[in-house]
Amino acid sequence: MSPVPIGYHGVWQRTLLRLADGTEDTTTQVYWLQSAHLHADLRIPDPRPSLPLERVRQAGFAGITEASEHRCQWHRAIDFHPDSGTDIGNMHFVSADEVHETALDGSYLEIWKRLPDSIGPVEESWLHSADDSGRRACVLRAGDYFMFAADRPLRLNGRLSLQHYLQHESTRDVELLLGCELTFGRIQGGGQPWQILYSSLPASSGGLFAVPADAQVWDELPVAWLGIYPPENGWCRAPLPRLQDLNMEILA
Repeated sequence: MSPVPIGYHGVWQRTLLRLADGTEDTTTQVYWLQSAHLHADLRIPDPRPSLPLERVRQAGFAGITEASEHRCQWHRAIDFHPDSGTDIGNMHFVSADEVHETALDGSYLEIWKRLPDSIGPVEESWLHSADDSGRRACVLRAGDYFMFAADRPLRLNGRLSLQHYLQHESTRDVELLLGCELTFGRIQGGGQPWQILYSSLPASSGGLFAVPADAQVWDELPVAWLGIYPPENGWCRAPLPRLQDLNMEILA
């Protein structure tokens, strides 16, 4: 698998979404962390939703990135909305720290600006559950920022929407259905080390991520119990997912 060009590495904040009909969004908090092979993306509306049915308006995903100078494709292995599929865009770098993404069919424009403190060491770890649940997660670093993504405790059919599940499942399962975790924060530059800035799980926002303050030796970071809903036997490091496997899952 070819690494993503270094010009993409870092954390990119979306400052504008403009749809073909002229509709614009400048208030949703959108952050995309790109490492050498993996991405994680989190999208939190303003005002931040808290009630279960409101949280459907959130979005986020993580997986493998294929990129060239002019085109980027995000293959989603973890997705807050299970039916959203793959994502591909034309990329135009206005400068080293600003890139404009446009849909292949011209249906949207997104302007992304790289956060200065995200320029620095880039690290990535792909995780699997240590039991038979098949759950996946990843923890990424770019400069002073980190992102953690983990799929929900309940496995969902990718052909059905999250809204469908919330309308048809029992109330006791709602938090687990919404339990796809995407967490974004600062390693040293926050109020405290590893401080969470935004998360798809409201209870996590503003809290601390459960790892030691020192991120210099990435391969020694304890990962077994990361996140709000770790697997019963914890996480373990695993090889990066293969693109052909992700594509087969989408088609299944």
